Amino acid sequence: MASKSLQPVSVDTLLDKRSLSNENGPSSHNETEYLSGGEQHFRVIDNPPLHADHLIKIIKEKNPQFFMTATRQFDLGKVGTRVPLIRVLVVEDFAPFRQFISSTLEKRRELQVICAVSDGLEAVQKAEELKPDLILLDIGLPTLNGIEAARRIRKLVPEAKIIFVSQESSADVVQEALSLGAWGYVVKTRAGSELLPAVEAVLLEKQFGST
Repeated sequence: MASKSLQPVSVDTLLDKRSLSNENGPSSHNETEYLSGGEQHFRVIDNPPLHADHLIKIIKEKNPQFFMTATRQFDLGKVGTRVPLIRVLVVEDFAPFRQFISSTLEKRRELQVICAVSDGLEAVQKAEELKPDLILLDIGLPTLNGIEAARRIRKLVPEAKIIFVSQESSADVVQEALSLGAWGYVVKTRAGSELLPAVEAVLLEKQFGST
């Protein structure tokens, strides 16, 4: 069987939900069908100024199962509507820093903060209810500390990836946090430069620790 020719489609077009073309012209199917394979075929064209495009391409190639799960909300019927790929739960009790995390994440169009809470018990409840793809979790939380919250979340939502973002920097605390199955650990004083690199690494299934 002759191989099908693939028409170039930018991820920018994909995320902006404009026409997605293949060898048969613009599709009337939903994007989830495209991304999961099916009968549709496309490839991403390089676009160096759009770092997010490269990240999405790498995720799709390196971890297609996670990519397919993260794109389950796509719907081509809503032309011009952007639906982010990665659903994030933020858990931080200090409101200004919670806002800082959320605003930093939302600089990347592939990330969507679906909920932000301030205590550990609510974090467990929201994780079970919303089943986020990624959780950014503080350790010093009221009601239930982040270590115990992570332990419960891992049992309830094992597929969610956890990154601790904490002021604690001792080797013992970091080791305990990572031993629970967390994928990353960012010290708050370095969050400005390390938060997004940590997220990128974890989404590619690489552990990240503050330097």
